[in-house]
Amino acid sequence: MKITSAQANKMLKKLMREYNDLLMLEDKTKTYLAAVGEDPESVRPAYSYADTREKATALAADIRKLKHAINVFNSTVKVPGFDMTIDEMLVFIPQMNEKVARLDQMKSALPKERVETYGRANANLIDYRYANYDIAQVEKDYVCTADTLARAQLALDSVNSTETFEFEF
Repeated sequence: MKITSAQANKMLKKLMREYNDLLMLEDKTKTYLAAVGEDPESVRPAYSYADTREKATALAADIRKLKHAINVFNSTVKVPGFDMTIDEMLVFIPQMNEKVARLDQMKSALPKERVETYGRANANLIDYRYANYDIAQVEKDYVCTADTLARAQLALDSVNSTETFEFEF
């Protein structure tokens, strides 16, 4: 069947949830307590080691197969307008987020700012912190970087929701 990366990731989440639910159920049912004098069979939960292992093994195999298909897709499909594969974009976008956050902080600086100095013997001295860069240039870089980040996110979203690849369980 042909699926998009977005569909594949939703399938992967579903498989992971099924796998984790199965293991949680196993944890709750693989052992049980019975009080002295109580019939252990009357409180025994339904559990089959063999069935649980078989289901867990099959789910794990499906998860591996789907993750591999997503990884192949991510490492081979280029994102239009960026000349990068999806996996490169998955590194690029967090880098751009960090850059936008840094530039946002820098563009908010004052050219000259008074610094409070506590515990100094001579309180009559006043310290100033000076921006050692062109704040106007940082503002321009911020706008450009934020725009590039937005374009990258939209381009990646578009590829993930429109490009398909073949996958069969």
